[in-house]
Amino acid sequence: MKKIEWWTPQVGEEEKVLISQILEKSFPNEGEYTSLLENKVATLLGSRHAVAVTSGTAALFLSLKAIGVGQGDEVIVPDLTFIATANAVQLCGATPVLVDVDPRRLTIDPAGVEQAITPKTKAVVPVHVSGRAADMDSLGDIASAHGIYVVEDAAEGFFSKHNGRCLGTIGSAGCFSFSAAKIITTGQGGMIVTNDDVLYGQLRELKDQGRPTRGTGGDDIHYSIGYNFKFTDLQAALGLGQMTHLYERMERMRLIYETYDRELRGVDGITLFSFDIDRGEAPQWTDAKVERRDGLDAYLRSRDIDCRRYWLPLHRQRPYLRGDDDFPVSTSLSPKALWLPSSFTLDESDVRGVCDHIKAFMKGSKA
Repeated sequence: MKKIEWWTPQVGEEEKVLISQILEKSFPNEGEYTSLLENKVATLLGSRHAVAVTSGTAALFLSLKAIGVGQGDEVIVPDLTFIATANAVQLCGATPVLVDVDPRRLTIDPAGVEQAITPKTKAVVPVHVSGRAADMDSLGDIASAHGIYVVEDAAEGFFSKHNGRCLGTIGSAGCFSFSAAKIITTGQGGMIVTNDDVLYGQLRELKDQGRPTRGTGGDDIHYSIGYNFKFTDLQAALGLGQMTHLYERMERMRLIYETYDRELRGVDGITLFSFDIDRGEAPQWTDAKVERRDGLDAYLRSRDIDCRRYWLPLHRQRPYLRGDDDFPVSTSLSPKALWLPSSFTLDESDVRGVCDHIKAFMKGSKA
């Protein structure tokens, strides 16, 4: 059996042609192609505005900064997420408040969010894990009742939907990552979307040294303190080329999930975390709860099949250490959660082969 990668980025001729156009212009900084990508993303997702930035982490930081998060504020984040979600809060000088997750979907628990709100709470950052929507209806009601913002971490949810709306377009702002392990990659890079005109203006200033529009580097007017989180046209050219393959990649990743679901249903010791495909959720990756996760991971790797183990809960990471008692779900599920090979470069026979090995391991471990 050929080596099965957990994820394989792919760059085609469209990207190479567009990048060559940028190189011919000899001006690869942020410009026309970045605007084209921003407009394309905004139109695709149904958002009024999109702002390209250097990473998904930068997108979260700038979004929180734009809504006024700062020293003395608290921002609620899920305990089971990539550490960047909490780090973005720290970048603002605020305190991340960790909340446990829903055991069925691994997204933030709305009941825990409500219990964690204090007079210092400024925002909540739900994370759409693997493209599964957090409970945005409940979170929206809670946020409205308490006067706090919702900033969506949709790094893993590009073009996945909840009740007909694209993830990232439901809260005050939505943040995406275009790193190499995403369905659309620009190497590094991210995007913020918002329907709020005022917030959009603040984001543009914050990402570019306080300038509301792209400047000259000379006698520009800087209306506020800002930073340098500008994109580049080289990255935008790569992203524009990637976008031409979005729908076929989404279809392939949906078929991969459905193949795993069909082949592994009823197999003792492994259960997929489900997606609501019929309502628009799009799997970025297929993930599963495995009773002997580390054993299965080692077994598959010995057969040239790569998986990715889930994050450690944030409360077990040194910068955010807390006891396990407040986080029973993330503490229990993190050591059992595994991302299965999910790359859109896999075909159905590849996935069936992975499933055959999983079944063999499960049968052997049970004996």
